[in-house]
Amino acid sequence: MIPVTPRIWLDEREIEESFVRASGPGGQNVNKVSTAVQLRFDVRNSATLPESVKLRLERIAGRRLTNDGVIVLVAQRYRTQERNREDAVARLMEMVREAAIVPVIRRPTRPTLGSKIRRLEGKAKRSGVKAMRRDKPGGGSDD
Repeated sequence: MIPVTPRIWLDEREIEESFVRASGPGGQNVNKVSTAVQLRFDVRNSATLPESVKLRLERIAGRRLTNDGVIVLVAQRYRTQERNREDAVARLMEMVREAAIVPVIRRPTRPTLGSKIRRLEGKAKRSGVKAMRRDKPGGGSDD
């Protein structure tokens, strides 16, 4: 079991890994050694995650989620399988941590009486300034 948060754990048996050849620079090594990791995690059939976390995780995964509800992460940043494997698992754990946070529901509030009065006083003051400009000679165009 992999601890994600104090209450959420991921079962290692639910994570499927396969090693593929990495793309990009690397010289001869990149053509011979399969160092990139393709990590697959079936969100919808996970027994360890609560339903609310599963729904948020699917939303967070975005285009990394297949139609079957499987998150596919490809890690090829490092030159070794082990480091890429750790990177992929860390990225999955970060996604689950983010999904574990329950979003705060915003309750719309109404402006207070004081804020309404301050707003109207500011408008009246600005209106007075503009009225003074109109009354001054040379402060406007008279046709």
